[in-house]
Amino acid sequence: MIKFRNSIRIWLLGMATTFFASLCYAVEQPVVIELFTSEGCSSCPPADALLGQLGQQRTGYGVDLILLGEHVEYWNGPGWKDRFSAPTFTERQYEYARRLHLATPYTPQVVVDGRLQTTGGNGTEIKRFIAEASQKPKPATVILKTAGSEKLQVAVSAPSDRKLQVLLAVTEDNLTTAVQGGENQGRTLKHAAVVRELRPIGKTADGRFEKTVSVPLGHDWKKPDLRAIVLVQDTNSGVIEGAASIGLSGSGEIAAIQP
Repeated sequence: MIKFRNSIRIWLLGMATTFFASLCYAVEQPVVIELFTSEGCSSCPPADALLGQLGQQRTGYGVDLILLGEHVEYWNGPGWKDRFSAPTFTERQYEYARRLHLATPYTPQVVVDGRLQTTGGNGTEIKRFIAEASQKPKPATVILKTAGSEKLQVAVSAPSDRKLQVLLAVTEDNLTTAVQGGENQGRTLKHAAVVRELRPIGKTADGRFEKTVSVPLGHDWKKPDLRAIVLVQDTNSGVIEGAASIGLSGSGEIAAIQP
């Protein structure tokens, strides 16, 4: 009987080791995909749908997809105003256009890890970019943990010789809009990973950043569909050097682990 129990313990230990090893493997290489989109743009719904498809397979094959749907303002007009649009996202896209040497911002646009860009509906190239990014380890490690209601503990470890900006985003899945005007009039649009909030929360110093931040939630946001995302970004190049995300419907932690 003792030998049998020991065998069970060894088997369970092996199963646990395999589980945690596979978990770390699944999140060890975060890849950040930012979609710049608008409900006023008739070319954007296929890109929104593609982001939703990526959201159904966020993890696997050693890649953790960090998804952000950022709705810009310049399509807003008398015909239709995108309720998810904000100047923060428009300004962020203009900054990417400058860094990536583009003549002008456009929609739909996807930016991968802050350094690769393509049209939002180009699924083949987006998948190629994901594969490329998965082979490029990020130097910053991010650990997140929920800390009670609307609080998030953030810990970042990064190269000590660089000051990197740390940003917090909150995204929401499963959003739907019946568009009453503009180019998409009469269409019902479905959105995933819509960025509800994006703001800087500090910078790394001597390779470290630790902070407990407030994550205030809007009254109409659905908590089971919310994720908190932390990005570690080089303010000069725009390259994202680390990232992690965590669901806000419960407690737990997730780390973007350097291979």
